[in-house]
Amino acid sequence: MKSKILALSKNEEFKDLINKNKLSNKYVTIFFGVLENKNNKKLNISFVTKKKIGNAVKRNKIKRRLKNIMNEAIRKISIKFNYSYLIIAKSTMLNNEYTNIKDIIFQSFRKIK
Repeated sequence: MKSKILALSKNEEFKDLINKNKLSNKYVTIFFGVLENKNNKKLNISFVTKKKIGNAVKRNKIKRRLKNIMNEAIRKISIKFNYSYLIIAKSTMLNNEYTNIKDIIFQSFRKIK
């Protein structure tokens, strides 16, 4: 199945999202809002992991986990495709189980209206 995830590409898009709505939990911070000129058939989302978290292997592991969680979320819960999302990972993601992280992120996405 082809992925329905499309990454944000322009610096202005990141800056606009940071100034819009914000939702936090112990694993991630989610910035979301409506961006102009975006495709509403695909999920516009980007994942950010800071260098403070660890080396490239650890950061890529976190990004892979987040991509898998979002692919599951598209299938299982209703995510608003008219919003664009920026997910910034926290260092607590490294030492916890995938299922715990997935449940908490699902709860956060259910709160977004």
